[in-house]
Amino acid sequence: MLTRKQHELLMFIHERIKETGVSPSFDEMKEALDLASKSGIHRLITALEERGFIRRLAHRARALEVVKLPQQATAAAPPKGRGAFKPQVLEGGGQALAAPAPIAADNTRELPILGRIAAGTPIDAIQHERERLPVPETMLGAGEHYVLEVQGDSMIEAGILDGDYVIIRKGDTANSGEIVVALVGEEATLKRLRKKGGSIALEAANPKYETRIFGPDQVEVQGKLVGLIRRYH
Repeated sequence: MLTRKQHELLMFIHERIKETGVSPSFDEMKEALDLASKSGIHRLITALEERGFIRRLAHRARALEVVKLPQQATAAAPPKGRGAFKPQVLEGGGQALAAPAPIAADNTRELPILGRIAAGTPIDAIQHERERLPVPETMLGAGEHYVLEVQGDSMIEAGILDGDYVIIRKGDTANSGEIVVALVGEEATLKRLRKKGGSIALEAANPKYETRIFGPDQVEVQGKLVGLIRRYH
């Protein structure tokens, strides 16, 4: 699932290429999405590229290609600019998490799957429980837990692959070196957290992706990784 801003940008690029044959400039994208700086556009484009929606074409100016559109995409309305947005990685499923998770007879606990999260560049996790996944009690321990489906390859060297289900213990603190769900502005990401002096580094486990550095007030920990489930189809 794309964030609202990611979806707006993708559809804006798609419509502009259809109309003119050329992708819009960064200034045009910034203005269309009513963002304060082009750094926000760079972040959104990187997220869309990582998830396979767009591709940068080498050695060409303003060279973006739309590879695919979201399944739910329809004729896109023009972006309406910045509106009030409240991150709901956890809050949107708060009521479901507040209730005790059902305990199955085979010593498993059914946890809510709250959606997808990128293993790398931030995306927005889905805001509501979509289904439940039985998880062995031995993986959990105390506390509230939830599940997110991984999308992307940015944590492959940590053994986290596209399509895996990560088990997250809800909490707002983590030690340096732990893999966390981190909220950065409007978006959430699964990364290894490093504390470096007065800064927070969110580190991918794939050399293709850069480590991103933030001030301590820019990152909110939403939980930390305690387990992983992989389905084979």
